[in-house]
Amino acid sequence: DLAMKTSATEAMKAPGMFTLPPLPYPENALEPYISAKTVSFHYGKHNKAYYEKTAKAVADGPMATLSLEEIVKKTAGKTDQKSLYNNAAQAWNHTFYWNSLQPKAPDPKGKILEKINSDFGGLVKFKEKFAEVAGSHFGSGWAWLVEKDGKLDVIDTHDAGNPITMGMKPLLVVDVWEHAYYLDYQNGRAKYIEACLNHLLNWEFAEKNLT
Repeated sequence: DLAMKTSATEAMKAPGMFTLPPLPYPENALEPYISAKTVSFHYGKHNKAYYEKTAKAVADGPMATLSLEEIVKKTAGKTDQKSLYNNAAQAWNHTFYWNSLQPKAPDPKGKILEKINSDFGGLVKFKEKFAEVAGSHFGSGWAWLVEKDGKLDVIDTHDAGNPITMGMKPLLVVDVWEHAYYLDYQNGRAKYIEACLNHLLNWEFAEKNLT
């Protein structure tokens, strides 16, 4: 099974690979910040369905041999491909999200910390900006740490929006759809964002994604 032999992000670039990659940790590994119950529903139901719907939509068609990432780029902004884009991009976004988190996450160091210091003025200012962007996003969407033209920035996207369709390189993402946090925090999105920022962000993954 290719999904088991490659990293999740490599699987998203593999041709014809539309099965849910395994989580990079057990379902209870993000506790107490994100519960096993939330991960079970979010990964096992929502995330799985996006992969299944993508696979069904492209089966035996001209896109069946493309990678998930190629489908996202190819269908972005096309009205007649909106359903396929939404499912493929949500499959991509969620897999990227699970890899953006890790249990007992250490603070950033090395090259990624240098970039945060130079582009945001330090880790505290980065967290403030990220919390503001993620917290103020209206409705369902995502908050991303991205790199564009060699500089880091924080952006939000709505619904299934993805920076790879905008000429940006995503480094980390936090899901701000309600199903990402409602079982644990109810309407307290800010507390969920704070927990991700202070305890769960996978900075090694972010550094790997740097150009």
